[in-house]
Amino acid sequence: MGVSHSAVADRGSSLASFDLADHPVPTGREEAWRFTPLRRLRGLHDGSAEPTPEAVTVTVDAAPGVLVETVGRDDPRLGLLGAPDDRIEAQVNASFTSATVVSVSPEVASTTPTTIRVHGNTEAAGVTRLLVQVAPGADAVVTVDHTGTGAQAETLEVRLGHDARLTLVSIQDWAAGAVHVARQRFAVGQNATLRAINATLGGDTVRIYPSVTYDGPGGDAELLGVFLAGPGQHLEHRLFVDHGQPHCRSNVAYKGALQGAGARTVWIGDVLIRSNAVGTNTYELNRNLVLTDGARADSVPNLEIETGEIVGAGHASATGRFDDEQLFYLQARGIPEDEARRLVVRGFFADVIQQIGVAEVEQRLLGAIDAELEQVNV
Repeated sequence: MGVSHSAVADRGSSLASFDLADHPVPTGREEAWRFTPLRRLRGLHDGSAEPTPEAVTVTVDAAPGVLVETVGRDDPRLGLLGAPDDRIEAQVNASFTSATVVSVSPEVASTTPTTIRVHGNTEAAGVTRLLVQVAPGADAVVTVDHTGTGAQAETLEVRLGHDARLTLVSIQDWAAGAVHVARQRFAVGQNATLRAINATLGGDTVRIYPSVTYDGPGGDAELLGVFLAGPGQHLEHRLFVDHGQPHCRSNVAYKGALQGAGARTVWIGDVLIRSNAVGTNTYELNRNLVLTDGARADSVPNLEIETGEIVGAGHASATGRFDDEQLFYLQARGIPEDEARRLVVRGFFADVIQQIGVAEVEQRLLGAIDAELEQVNV
């Protein structure tokens, strides 16, 4: 059950510092960077990409009861979830000039989404700093919609007060050629419930690093993801769930499909159950569907347990080819081959997408999947 202590526990004790000088430029030999094509990051990792304010625009459509602020570097609410633990996050912290803060009031109990739009305007490098905070007892839906181009680095902090509920959907729908590296930090309060979804479709190279910590017992975190890589795309998701409080739950379910020459996906799922996290219940799942030759999926689930007093812990990972038996079944009932293939892929993603619970987002993702599948004959 699990791996050596260094593979997971060291991730929970990795160097964290606001000082950029404390973070060496990655070489690709480090465990955290060994799957990432550094040469494709366009200088985000080594500081050669000079961020410009006009490279990215952030706008927010707020639901009732949600306050939106643009704040400066000195706002005391920023950085409370921890210091940067990699070079790119440290560079975001060193170079951002303003941050967008979205605050959900205690009385909010609405399924009307607040939409944060992050748009890359030019091919230049841009940095984005976002903070979403949900007051105790509030219930909200937030969508972060990424579009446009450029080389974009982002830090997203999310804090849930006690008994709060949040569904957060981050959509990476970048234009062809865009580069996006994002650090997502989630802190789940006592008896709070988080549902965080990553949907990654566009861009040339995308690397998303979500992590979850718990601020009190009884927290519940659901981390869901869908990704579809086309020819030449590199889509990477590295997750870390740090169980440091008793009687908390986490569930991770990511599904990806790949098609076309050079399509590459990477999924790393690390879960650490610390010695004081008694009563933990956790499970992580990754499934990958390879639709054509020339595509590659890497999947590495890791689990480290420091106490035997848990409810349950497990992980599963599988990567497989297109199921010809399912295709034959549909064709035998008169469904044309192209449509049958799309139905099989839709069905593969459906159980994750249907858990999002935001109808317009679900329909958008299914439409994007259909459009992607039409570009390459699977």
